[in-house]
Amino acid sequence: MDFKKYPKEYDVIVIGAGHAGCEASLAPARMGYKTLTLTVSLDHVAFMPCNPSLGGPGKSHMVREIDALGGEMARNMDETMIQIRMLNTSKGPAVHGLRGQSDKDEYHKRMKQVLEQEDNLDLKQQIAEEIIVEDGVVKGVVTKTGVFFPGKKVILTTGTFLKGRIIIGEAKFNAGPNQQYPANKLSDSLKDLGISLRRFKTGTPPRVSKKSMDFSKMEPQPGEEGLSFSYKSEPLKGEQVMCYLTYTTEETHRIINDNKMRTPLFSGVIEGVGPRYCPSIEDKVVRFPDKGRHQLFIEPEGLGTDEYYVSGLSTSLPYDVQIEMARTIPGLEEVEIMRPGYAIEYDCVDPEELKLDLELKKIKGLYTAGQINGSSGYEEAAGQGLVAGINAALSLEEREPLILKRSEAYIGVLIDDLVTKGTPEPYRIMTSRAEYRLLLRQDNADQRLTPIGREIGLVSDSRYEHYRQKVEGVKKALKYLRDKDNKVNPTQEVRDKLEELESGNLSKPVTLEALLRRPEISYTDLKYFADDLPEVNKDVIEQVEVQVKYKGYIDRQQAQVEQFRKMEEKKIPEDLDYNQLENLRLEAREKLNKIKPISIGQASRISGVSPADISALMIYLEQYNRSKKDDNDES
Repeated sequence: MDFKKYPKEYDVIVIGAGHAGCEASLAPARMGYKTLTLTVSLDHVAFMPCNPSLGGPGKSHMVREIDALGGEMARNMDETMIQIRMLNTSKGPAVHGLRGQSDKDEYHKRMKQVLEQEDNLDLKQQIAEEIIVEDGVVKGVVTKTGVFFPGKKVILTTGTFLKGRIIIGEAKFNAGPNQQYPANKLSDSLKDLGISLRRFKTGTPPRVSKKSMDFSKMEPQPGEEGLSFSYKSEPLKGEQVMCYLTYTTEETHRIINDNKMRTPLFSGVIEGVGPRYCPSIEDKVVRFPDKGRHQLFIEPEGLGTDEYYVSGLSTSLPYDVQIEMARTIPGLEEVEIMRPGYAIEYDCVDPEELKLDLELKKIKGLYTAGQINGSSGYEEAAGQGLVAGINAALSLEEREPLILKRSEAYIGVLIDDLVTKGTPEPYRIMTSRAEYRLLLRQDNADQRLTPIGREIGLVSDSRYEHYRQKVEGVKKALKYLRDKDNKVNPTQEVRDKLEELESGNLSKPVTLEALLRRPEISYTDLKYFADDLPEVNKDVIEQVEVQVKYKGYIDRQQAQVEQFRKMEEKKIPEDLDYNQLENLRLEAREKLNKIKPISIGQASRISGVSPADISALMIYLEQYNRSKKDDNDES
């Protein structure tokens, strides 16, 4: 079709303004590049089509990492949050997870305003339909209005819009989340460019009316004071909203089983693959027939609405069955469903077609981030969007891309898993996926990543100074605790105090660090044994306690990371044709040629590549590097 060229050329064009799109847009704009964001609807920027919350184990780690690198998600959450609490506090710090409830309308409004006020960023309501590529290089985007927007880099953050199809029982229709306009032609454009697409599925639970519920039959889930997502934000103050816990019943399960064949999941209507770790209620009931009940969290959608989200009740059952089923749940006996739950199918890219910087291998300058890469969740999307935005900008500067290692960040684990291993279903980050999770805690994301964000240009002077003061505070406190001149002697007064703190006896002088290693002793307890104990803030105390109490485990993991680092530093030539390596098995050659790993470490994580294949590859690389060195010596 004929199209008109827009009179302005952009450095970066982002398609989509969900959680991935917002971070992908802000990063290059804040790095000084002219950025355009195209979205189906300006009324749904940073929209939360699923749960009105962020965080949880693994996910909160990523929100903190986004914040440490200079992203916006954590600050936006803190400004619009109506409840926050810490999960898994009975376990170690590696799996602690903040979870916050947002006013979803305010979350959208604030993030839209942030995008609108960014100097280098234009936000437009346009439906992208075609990616223009010439000689394997992206040139821009054509929209439904027939306008060609020229751009040097394009980032696709389309979420679940690509040929989206909503399914509610026997009813099915083409739509994006919340019945928005789907992106049908864009999906066709990607296929025409030779990009492999697959079909995934996700879903949401019903939204129900507050006035139709009886909260007295549910378990209150209050928030906590003194917590925030961003390292720079003040903790949430004032009264927090209440969430509630209730459960399905045997009658709920009976209704689901009686109507199982009216469920698209079992009737064959749904073609896409759904998320294993966030299944629908009908899937849970069928897969776990002996489980008497499943927990459900009742969460407010915001302060200005009566809608509540029934977390754990995701379903694509017919509307009449959803009503009947919901009314068997304690507290929901007379509930009114304001919006029915639904399943949504959508096209997504095979992430094995991506490089670790999230650029497509086949098309220079075209990046993808978020659910289009086969992931699920707002946090996973935002982490990828930030990395894609940063790398698009770094590419314009001809700088090396940002590739976060598995030992550096959960974002690194996420991207490495997607690109190196692929995913047969919507991917969700979990702490169990991170082999170095004791080092990748949510409390130390700033120490791990703020220097990187600073070097890239996304961390301001004030943010960096805040980080620097924290690091200096930790160093000062640890130095004091380890100073042998500050030992605690086993006097009767000391023994009495230890007994009061329910700690063991002391038989010989010890450093304050040794005393703090005791599980029952806190940093603030040490002031009873040292009058000049450094006064430090809560964040510093948290770091000091973790580093002291878990020192043995941390040292062990750092040794493992050193071994990992050596494997990651064994680089593989980008143009290596694995078909020429006869000592590799056929499956390994096929997988290695598809993934094109950048290091031996990455190659070792590819499914279908055995330790024997890695050994053969290392032998080849030694010969290759030796030959290259000899050639250089001769010249």
